[in-house]
Amino acid sequence: EEIIYTGPSIQVNDLTFSYPGLDGRPIPGVPPMISGLCIELPPGSRCLLLGANGAGKTTLLKILGGKSMVAEESVCVLGRPPFHDTKLTITGDLAYIGGTWQRDVAFAGYAVPLSGDFPAQQMIDAVPGVDPARKARLIKVLDIDTTWRMHQVSDGQRRRVQICVGLLKLFKVLLLDEITVDLDVLGRADLMQFLKEECETRGACIVYATHIFDGLEFWPTHMAYVARGRLQMLKEAHEVPELQQGQLLGLVYRLLNEERLHTLKIQGPRSTEWDPSREGAVDAGFSYAFNNGWVPGTINSSLSTNAVMRM
Repeated sequence: EEIIYTGPSIQVNDLTFSYPGLDGRPIPGVPPMISGLCIELPPGSRCLLLGANGAGKTTLLKILGGKSMVAEESVCVLGRPPFHDTKLTITGDLAYIGGTWQRDVAFAGYAVPLSGDFPAQQMIDAVPGVDPARKARLIKVLDIDTTWRMHQVSDGQRRRVQICVGLLKLFKVLLLDEITVDLDVLGRADLMQFLKEECETRGACIVYATHIFDGLEFWPTHMAYVARGRLQMLKEAHEVPELQQGQLLGLVYRLLNEERLHTLKIQGPRSTEWDPSREGAVDAGFSYAFNNGWVPGTINSSLSTNAVMRM
């Protein structure tokens, strides 16, 4: 008998995360990408995740999506650790949509768009166990022409198909990373209304990271702001006056500008000159030496894509 979970949809407890070096350990002298972060979101919540480029938004979403390993007690989605409990993503209870629909092809290149001479309908139908009514509704909401040939579509049309495929299964927690960047105004408005209804009718929880704020003032129930890998703010929407006043863009501009001035005060002006002698250096006892071998499966030199550790 299935146990019904009634706790928070997302719970993050004192999360600290660093990207590993070549030896699998954090790189000495490099601060963690995320430090001491705590978040709790209830079912039915729609959280707008704010932050400058490089603040740690995508890293956090990927950790929540089970794409990076952290301690089991640090992150719980629907009461389970997303990296260790793969059933969360297999069943579709936890869904992550982000990045570009691309892949690396051996001896062809990096970031090759996922495309081919087949119709969009074939790609959508490839997802098993989908409610036909939900599929039809998503195709209508995203205004997809199922006869589109996937090697001839625009970036925006490809993005619509990607979003459709990602939303076909009934999710309980949905993580969205810059997924509306290629959509036009109508497409974005229709999608956000659909997502709002999913939360209100099914109790789904959504975390949405974006830099496009027009028309979003009345969409979120929560707002989180991340800077320098730390959670600076987590409030319910009614606690943020700028949302009620339709001034979300002004709020984000002020937050990011204050963060930029703070960083400038601490670190000083960033140099515009490149010092070749500092190439790969991390601290006095550790550096990366870039070699000139060849990357397996590609026609590219490893001069800029591979590194060997030198102590």
